[in-house]
Formats: sequence, C-alpha cells, structure tokens
Amino acid sequence: MRIIILGAAAGGGLPQWNCGCGNCDAARAGRIPSLTQSSVAVSADGRDWAILNASPDIRAQLAATPALHPTGPRDMPLRSVLVTNGDIDHVAGLLTLRESQPFDLFATQTIHDALAANPMMAAVNPDFVPRRVVVLDQTIPLTPGLTATLFAVPGKVPLYQEGAVVETGLVGETTVGVELRSADRRAFYIPGCADMPDWLRDRIAGADALFFDGTLWDDDEMIRMGLGRKTGRRMGHMAVTDTIPALAGVSLGQRILVHMNNSNPLCDPSSPQVAQATAQGWQVARDGMEITL
Repeated sequence: MRIIILGAAAGGGLPQWNCGCGNCDAARAGRIPSLTQSSVAVSADGRDWAILNASPDIRAQLAATPALHPTGPRDMPLRSVLVTNGDIDHVAGLLTLRESQPFDLFATQTIHDALAANPMMAAVNPDFVPRRVVVLDQTIPLTPGLTATLFAVPGKVPLYQEGAVVETGLVGETTVGVELRSADRRAFYIPGCADMPDWLRDRIAGADALFFDGTLWDDDEMIRMGLGRKTGRRMGHMAVTDTIPALAGVSLGQRILVHMNNSNPLCDPSSPQVAQATAQGWQVARDGMEITL
C-alpha cells in the first residue's frame, strides 16, 4: 500500500490567506514549509489511485504529484474520491474535478445529502462521477487491490450546518474514519476526531499505520493566540496533547499526525513540540510525504 500526503494542513492551509500568526509569516518568508489543505492519495498497485478528501488545493496537489499525472490526453490514474465529512476543506476540491473526468465518489448518505443540497455540486456531472453511497462498516472496493471501510468517529456537523446548539461528540454518518486494506496491510485515516473512546482505541490497535487528527497541539491554542474563540473540541478535534497519551499503550506501526491548523507549533519542523511528538513515536505529516506499507 502506498499513501501520499497531498496536503497536511487543516482548513485555510499554511499560510492562511488572512492570518499573520508566527507560523503563517514564517511560511510566507520561506523559513518553514508551506502546507496545503488536508488530502491523501492511496494505491495498492502504484497505477490506480484513490484520493481521500478533495481539498480546495487539489489542483496544485495533483500537479505536484507525478503518480497522479495524466497518462494520456484525457486519461488519469484517479479511480475514486472518498470524503470523510462534508467540511468545505474536504469537499470544495470536487468542483475542480468537474471536467467530465470519470471517477467514483464515495461517501455516506448523510454526506452525499449535504453535497446534493448545494446546487453548485451539480457541476460535477453524475454521468461521469457516480455517487456511491457507503453504509457504515461495509467494506467497499476503492481501487484494484484496495478496500475501504467507513466507520463513525466522534465529531460534529460541518460549520455551514451548525445550529444554535452544536453536538461535538456526535457519532454517526457525519464524521467518519477510513480503514484501508491491501493484501496483508491495514491503515487508518482519521483526519477529524473529537474524542478517543475505548472502542475506537481497540479498533485501530495493531494497524500498520494510523493517520490521525493533529489539528491543534493544545485545546485552547487559538484562543490564547487571539486567532479565534473556539477550543479544539468545540471544532470537533482532539488536541495532540490528549491524543499522544490516549494512544501511548496501543500497538501501532507508524503514527502520523495530519490536518494541522496554522496555529499548531507542529507546523514548524524545528519546534520543541515536533521533537516531543517524535520522541513519543509520532511523525508529523508534510506535503509530498510518502508512506509505503
């Protein structure tokens, strides 16, 4: 199984267009790497690829990834796109993929309904891009030799669906994790998760790789930095300072943090937080990173 990090950042990317925090300024100046918004590509054979989450940066991500370049005038190695929630940073890239290019679009019924409610998504012609509804805990073929199973993880509805009261530990079709299998390899992709209950810890145990929500280092970092008024949990994300101890005793192959917000000190490769995470057995995703299992 080959997994390429197309984008390692959370919504807004790094630098975020309207942010002058230390990380964004450093990225603009070239002192730390820039990061595009969250997405990965997966293949079992190196020829047929699936993309998990279509970020707003997908055009640049595809251009930067030779494995996903066209193989003919209108031939692509892209076979399917799977989205794990309806967040804008995970679905807006579908509008870039509207040029009558065939691929399967996989999501739960709830996520498909959220997409269908936006009339702009009709530009992604269903004659070329059939909507494939995935039932939770049902295994589906994603590409030749690669299967995916979607399962609920604690989260919340997308921002544009929030009401006066927001349930941040919602477990259902709104936010899902992905279990990937190829031959005897097993990996999990969970870019958004609000909590680590025992059943989720048990499910991911023994995996060859875990790509997990690394949005914020500390739950209140955006508030402390004057960048927002919400905690990580209010946004539906565990803090890395909670994730590392929660998974410390779980047997895993590789542990990779993905979906970093621009406020997160993990965006700076030289930060003490990166050294701390590394000492605990974690890697921090960067754009273009490739993992082979």
